[in-house]
Amino acid sequence: MTAATHSTLFPQVPDTADAVLDGLDPEQREVATALHGPVCVLAGAGTGKTRAITHRIAYGVRAGILQPSSVLAVTFTNRAAGEMRGRLRQLGAGGVQARTFHSAALRQLQYFWPKAVGGSLPRLVDRKIQLVADAAAACRIRLDRGELRDVTGEIEWSKVTQTIPADYAAAVAKAGREAPRDPAEIAQLYATYEDLKRDRAVIDFEDVLLLTVAILQDRHDIAEQVRSQYQHFVVDEYQDVSPLQQRLLELWLGERDSLCVVGDASQTIYSFTGATPDHLLDFRTRHPGATVVKLVRDYRSSPQVVHLANGLLAQARGRAAEHRLELISQRAPGPEPVYAEYTDEPAEAEGAARRIRDLIASGVPAGGIAILFRTNSQSEIYEQALADAGVPYQLRGAERFFDRPEVRKAGAALRAAARFGGNDSLLDDAVDLPSQVRAVLSGEGWTSQPPAGSGAVRERWESLAALVYLAQDFAAAKAGATLGDLVAELDERASAQHAPTVQGVTLASLHSAKGLEWDVVFLVGVAEGMMPITYAKTDEQIEEERRLLYVGVTRAREHLFVSWALSRSPGGRPNRRPSRFLDGLRPGSVATAGRGSGGGTGGIERGFGSSGGTVVRRTSRTPARCRVCGRTLTDAGEMKLMRCEDCPSDMDEGLYERLREWRAVHAQRSGQPAFCVFTDKTLMAIAEAVPDDEGELARIPGVGVRKLNRFGAEVLAICAGQVLGGDEDGD
Repeated sequence: MTAATHSTLFPQVPDTADAVLDGLDPEQREVATALHGPVCVLAGAGTGKTRAITHRIAYGVRAGILQPSSVLAVTFTNRAAGEMRGRLRQLGAGGVQARTFHSAALRQLQYFWPKAVGGSLPRLVDRKIQLVADAAAACRIRLDRGELRDVTGEIEWSKVTQTIPADYAAAVAKAGREAPRDPAEIAQLYATYEDLKRDRAVIDFEDVLLLTVAILQDRHDIAEQVRSQYQHFVVDEYQDVSPLQQRLLELWLGERDSLCVVGDASQTIYSFTGATPDHLLDFRTRHPGATVVKLVRDYRSSPQVVHLANGLLAQARGRAAEHRLELISQRAPGPEPVYAEYTDEPAEAEGAARRIRDLIASGVPAGGIAILFRTNSQSEIYEQALADAGVPYQLRGAERFFDRPEVRKAGAALRAAARFGGNDSLLDDAVDLPSQVRAVLSGEGWTSQPPAGSGAVRERWESLAALVYLAQDFAAAKAGATLGDLVAELDERASAQHAPTVQGVTLASLHSAKGLEWDVVFLVGVAEGMMPITYAKTDEQIEEERRLLYVGVTRAREHLFVSWALSRSPGGRPNRRPSRFLDGLRPGSVATAGRGSGGGTGGIERGFGSSGGTVVRRTSRTPARCRVCGRTLTDAGEMKLMRCEDCPSDMDEGLYERLREWRAVHAQRSGQPAFCVFTDKTLMAIAEAVPDDEGELARIPGVGVRKLNRFGAEVLAICAGQVLGGDEDGD
């Protein structure tokens, strides 16, 4: 969900240039009207930077100061470029080029290659990993799949930092970069990879930039031709520019200074690809007369979320931290961030899925919720948990929406219906545009109810459902719109890669969530070893991990849930601790600013309003077995019960009901769903075991350290048959 989702879906084009400025705050208006000379916009998360720069371009075009064809706006992802084109079109500046660095360079390379080199441009390979595998085979070096990815990443880093194979080892040492293999070996693989490309007459993604730079450097006539075409440049996410992209930008500019850059050093999270915030931080040094505007009014997040975000950066170190922006929320107060600790990762996933199911039941759209994690490998357990809970979801970073086969087929079906719909019996009973779309897409697999479970069938349904929702919004905004009008809208959106919102919970890595936002965000796995990641060793790497968490926090508009698990698997040793980045920020913790990268003393810090008492930890690593039949348990629910679902239960029904009543009182007082106190299965396990002391209670899965401290005394009292007073409250 992007910021644009929260405005009118199909706004009217402003009547005049001055109307373009309507609704901008003073700083955004300053950006929009600063049309001459170098401009540097330091924009914090959620401060409306895309709004500011698109209105800047549109105002210049509508006022006659900028010619649309002379403006080149560049960013880093096709999604961001598509969103920018969509916004410019809505503002009446549709002729402006908004592209990624690679897309803009490829167009120029294709056009000028015959003139500069002769013949046709070599074929561009989609994926270089097979070439890397062939290079490894030629060098007689065995690489597994993970090592192939690592070596491919090193080759990409070398190329964007303009490092040749012979200089790789020295460059890695100078950059303080930890090579995944012996640097001399990687240099050999890199050199062989380049030889194979030449032999096969192909180029890769990075070559597009390298060759464009080479042509513009060597052929002044071509460089002047490009400069005569583009006189005004805008660069979004400038903190992510690599040395190679910066060189290309300088060649595009020549001796001119009509440049506007936008960025936030605190959101630099791609240094492993060669990105560096130095170009942003040094902008005023290179351009002493630059106009500098700071955007700090946060329109995205509640004051509570912003407070946590500011707190994260307040503990940061390094050059980027010295230039951090203190955000000021412009939204009404919201709930405090919720911190949750779980015994193991399956319990954490189950807890998130249950909470999400309750949020959706309360009226929160599934499309307004996201689960964000550090690595893609964490996705599977959450996919399963959501599927088990009957919650729709989508994976971020998968195939682009309009490139999906089902979307292409649906578009063709809608186009055919728009042309020949009068002869289609499917449309006989369709009285309006949404019903026509539903009728057409029913032939492509759409149904009014989603299919059960997860997987490809569910993903196809979600894609078609997104088109149905878009048709409903389009019809509501455009009275009398026809199927042909909708097809034209889809064509424009496909060209701009402006995808509709899919109605499902988003699962995404923190890196792929950059630039997006949701009403509700679950940050999961926020534990030492994952955040910061284990292989982050240097101070610079640790600080980048902190910035990554900052990016995750600032994706949330209102509700933010932060969680971690004490162990990876049920029954595992609970030796994990919450991320050091939360020290001093989560309730009950103590700030440890400046702590080294080696980690602290370990263990779990008490917090969350603990009521004291002895803490007993489960440390057994033995497999969980059914206490009735002895079978090894693998299902998370069965592990909580410590028996197979179909094995006989000796549960004390009366105790179970008393525990449920007690739980309901706590849930009502805390304003949280009942399962946040204890899940049904945990209560069943307690009612079956009837523990006599804290040691026995602690051995029941689902009773973690925090819950033992908070609720243990009351639960044991209930198990002992005591009647608690009406004023008892474990908060």
